[in-house]
Amino acid sequence: MLLHMSEPYDVTVRRGGFVQEFKGYEIIEKEVANGGNSGRVFVPKKWAGKHVKIVLMEPLDAGGE
Repeated sequence: MLLHMSEPYDVTVRRGGFVQEFKGYEIIEKEVANGGNSGRVFVPKKWAGKHVKIVLMEPLDAGGE
């Protein structure tokens, strides 16, 4: 899912005892894929060199790192 706004909008994350607020211009919602020894999420090429935030939206399982 890609959500694009021409003006920045406020994003508030409330999880695990903390609150983080930031402004954003686009949101991509994807599942993280395996990438060797890490996880991988592909974003549009036009995002290269831009500052992004990735937010885990569900808790990790007991042994899932």
